[in-house]
Amino acid sequence: MNTAKIVRVHSLGGPEVLKIEELPLVTPKAGEVRIKVQAIGLNRAEVMFRTGHYLEQPEFPSRIGGEAAGVIDAVGPDVTELRVGDKVSVATGQSMGRYGTYGESAIIPAMSAIRYPDNLTPEEAASIWVQYLTAYFAFVDLAALKPGISVLITAATGGAGLGAIQMARVLGATIIATTRSTEKKQALLDAGAHHVIITEKEPLSARVKEITKDKGADVIFDPIAGATLPVLAEAVAWGGKIILYGALDGAETIYPLGTAFARNFSLHAYNLYNYSGLPTIGLSRNEEAFSRALKFILQHLTAGTLKPIIAKSFPLSQIQAAHSYMESNQQLGKIVVTT
Repeated sequence: MNTAKIVRVHSLGGPEVLKIEELPLVTPKAGEVRIKVQAIGLNRAEVMFRTGHYLEQPEFPSRIGGEAAGVIDAVGPDVTELRVGDKVSVATGQSMGRYGTYGESAIIPAMSAIRYPDNLTPEEAASIWVQYLTAYFAFVDLAALKPGISVLITAATGGAGLGAIQMARVLGATIIATTRSTEKKQALLDAGAHHVIITEKEPLSARVKEITKDKGADVIFDPIAGATLPVLAEAVAWGGKIILYGALDGAETIYPLGTAFARNFSLHAYNLYNYSGLPTIGLSRNEEAFSRALKFILQHLTAGTLKPIIAKSFPLSQIQAAHSYMESNQQLGKIVVTT
């Protein structure tokens, strides 16, 4: 076939702007490969992209999507380390508009095509890199997580949260996870959390101090920010670290200066792209750190100590419904779309 179903956006807006179009297959250029997509991993970044709140702004009509798994069916003229027929997953670090993964076919940079372990399904392979790379650099490079350190993981039921729980468990930390509802508590314990706080029923800082014998959490890993930061400041240990990797509560965040003086914590506004790179905003990949992370993650995926949890799967024809489900915050794990 010389065409493929591709999802593009022609304007900013809700899930309804995601349009499936039949388009000609594109030939990869130097440094690129083309994959026949089998599964697509969805991320909050794509919601931000289609609504105009992402680091990169779409140029219409624009492709969309950052993660996928599939089989290489064409390679650029200078690509030698990858071959037609290789099963690969797409790591983050490229323009979403130029190299979007939503569709039956995708052109991606060869440096982002990673052969994945045979014990993973395509759906699992499409769910690897955003969640585990985000947790790896935060916990290894920023927080130096190790046995004896406690980490509070907020909004823990999404793909990134569950990936962070698994990563922290591998690194030997004591894990405190939060969720708003009692229904998801056991799932978080099954995923590896040692303690779960139900934020709709329990005071966060008081429970963290109870669990940590009044010390507070050594590290807090949070994608919410906004009005929650003062609460987190009360829950962090003296001299601890608060790592913000998202702004689900909005970009305007209250900084608790008085508590900061009293507790002497460090606040890190953390962006994965400072490690994986994102050329469209002028960031280059940290090759040493990225290579180290790939080796670590692939080793633990092969061993089964890291394993993506799939919340729900949608066919490509239901891409709008998949985005609506992602925005509903009902999921426990990663949402995937299959082609």
